[in-house]
Amino acid sequence: METEQLPVTEPLGETRGARARRHGKRARLYAWAVLGVAVLVVLIALVAANVHSVKIDWVFGSTHASLVWIVLAAAVLGWLLGIATSVIFRFRTRKP
Repeated sequence: METEQLPVTEPLGETRGARARRHGKRARLYAWAVLGVAVLVVLIALVAANVHSVKIDWVFGSTHASLVWIVLAAAVLGWLLGIATSVIFRFRTRKP
């Protein structure tokens, strides 16, 4: 008993362009996933390389903290100040 092989066809209603867009979107998602993993690996390597304690001199006194926490705090503070600056500029340059 021999079965017939049906030809492989595109799904109903999907054109070549739609299929290319779908595959392109999938490729972009995979690229973002790979980029995310690469960034995570770099961050873990930076954390592992900067775990020693350093002295922070303030206006009044000094403290000791791990370099990782100092870099993280500076990054978060810079990010928040960037957002605040963007919001202020947006409100000041908006049309009345």
